[in-house]
Amino acid sequence: MGLADLPGWDFITNHGGVLVAVFRQPRVTAREISQQLGITERTVLKIVAELDEAGYITRSRQGRTNTYAVNQDRPLHEPILKDIAVGDLLSILRAGSVEMGTDSQFPDARKSRESTKDGGP
Repeated sequence: MGLADLPGWDFITNHGGVLVAVFRQPRVTAREISQQLGITERTVLKIVAELDEAGYITRSRQGRTNTYAVNQDRPLHEPILKDIAVGDLLSILRAGSVEMGTDSQFPDARKSRESTKDGGP
């Protein structure tokens, strides 16, 4: 099956894409995310605000740059997925990217979650 045979819809929403982007690169800019996902910068900023308000990410300002942290223990939003934590989803996505050889900027979600629980960064 080639790319032309793939459906015209996505499994991961823009919210999920933004979450993955800030997890991969905590100091990523809205412009960089918009270029990666093919959405506007304004849409990225709206999604970041919604994820922050819902407790999925936290933002901290360092000079002119935002730094993001993903709350990996937060359950997914969908009722059918409420027993799955964000960190579990990120681990699954990372495993797939390892198999495909595209994980160069994808940190290990389990290690990140453990260091956060232990008082690490």
